[in-house]
Amino acid sequence: MATANSGSTGTSTTTTVTGDAPDPGPTIFVLFGATGDLAKRMVLPAFYKLWLEHLLPKDWLLVGNGRGDVAHEDFRAHFHDVLEEFGPKPDPAQWQDFSQRVYFAGGGFNTDDPGSLLDNLAKAKERLGGSPQLIHYLAVPPVAFTELTQALGQHGLAEGARVVYEKPFGTSQQNFEQLDQVVHSVLDESQVYRIDHFLGKEATQDLHVLRFANGLFAAMWSSEHIESVQIDVPETLDIDDRAGFYDATGAVLDMLVTHLFQVAAEVAMEPPASLDANDLQAARETVIRCFRPIDPKDVVLGQYEGYRDVPGIDKNSNQNTYVAARLWIDNDRWRGVPFYLRTGKRLAESKQVVSIILREPDGPLAGKLEADSNVLSFSLSGDGEIDVMLVAKKPGPALVTEEARAAIPLAGLDGADPLPPYVRLIHDVIIGDRSLFTRPDGLAAVWEVSAPLLNHPPAVVPYPQGSWGPAEAAKLVEPDHWLLGQ
Repeated sequence: MATANSGSTGTSTTTTVTGDAPDPGPTIFVLFGATGDLAKRMVLPAFYKLWLEHLLPKDWLLVGNGRGDVAHEDFRAHFHDVLEEFGPKPDPAQWQDFSQRVYFAGGGFNTDDPGSLLDNLAKAKERLGGSPQLIHYLAVPPVAFTELTQALGQHGLAEGARVVYEKPFGTSQQNFEQLDQVVHSVLDESQVYRIDHFLGKEATQDLHVLRFANGLFAAMWSSEHIESVQIDVPETLDIDDRAGFYDATGAVLDMLVTHLFQVAAEVAMEPPASLDANDLQAARETVIRCFRPIDPKDVVLGQYEGYRDVPGIDKNSNQNTYVAARLWIDNDRWRGVPFYLRTGKRLAESKQVVSIILREPDGPLAGKLEADSNVLSFSLSGDGEIDVMLVAKKPGPALVTEEARAAIPLAGLDGADPLPPYVRLIHDVIIGDRSLFTRPDGLAAVWEVSAPLLNHPPAVVPYPQGSWGPAEAAKLVEPDHWLLGQ
């Protein structure tokens, strides 16, 4: 249930926006790539959290799928080890109840050979009874999407099912178009859930709530009052055991054309007719079609020193691990306002921040204020936080101005029950809410926007680990500067 709550102290007012969904009925979750890195870090912990929060259907079973011949007990032990490492740590009594609903179907799954999946699903359906809902989660590299989708249709597992695709949905414009054609030859669009976990973050959702529910912000949300926007997602993380995937993808495909473009659309979209799924999706996709195709001259690509020494990385790899880009949106609201997007691996800090930088107001203090003194920021990490940087008079006999900061931790709102992004989004799949998932028309526009960069990328320049990336990125935002790392 989504609520809006005002006031962390004193009297609070809560407005219910959407109601609780009814139990969706018996459900079988099929997790492809169940022993892979994505499942380990994100999907399996999220699934257990859903169970702890009583957000799974009353009757459910989880069937993992992979190429290996793994016994049910061994997969359960793997699942338990995953939770010990990434959380939530399982309570022994609770785990005993949970694990008995978890199974594994080995032997892979493709159009020629379904492995043991069909047999395991038949047993699962017999255990649950009736005609349970099927939810397929493709936690596999994009190269496997086409074959798995066709196999779902070939083996009778597509009708009425919901299918979750991880990003990136395609690796180029041509590949996206081919994949989209295959998907729609097997599935209706209403069955498709293209996940982008940045859209599931509490603070990302609060972007449009803060704007549309508060006249103070709605009135200033345009080029008249906004000088620039920064969407900054630096990471201290390495590529860990994602080497094969990352060397084929890089920061541009892994982050820029997926997460950062989607967040930019959340910031820039016109007010939707409602916050229902169709209206939210339509508003997001409409503004993406106003993104100006990226000029490679407006992009800096980097690779951290030592990347080629990572096991599994080509010794001559020229893959980017860093990207900073300037994006323009050609519509009346945003024309002339630069959107600066930045992300990279092995940088100085890990942050996820959207910053709305306001123009200096005209009047008696014009030209006398410190830079960055009028900024509205959203921290997307963790449970989310809204920060307002403003100017106030410092108490005392003289007129001395000073920057002041007001912070609103979203988890501190009365009755807040924040959900991690994957937990939120998988729950949305369960209840059939597609509002935070991407549509093919918007993705087609994203590939068109990205085409000049992908076809003619600038040279990849090295940067030291633990730095803020290539020095060239500072020149990209001149006469502005990056708020982080200064």
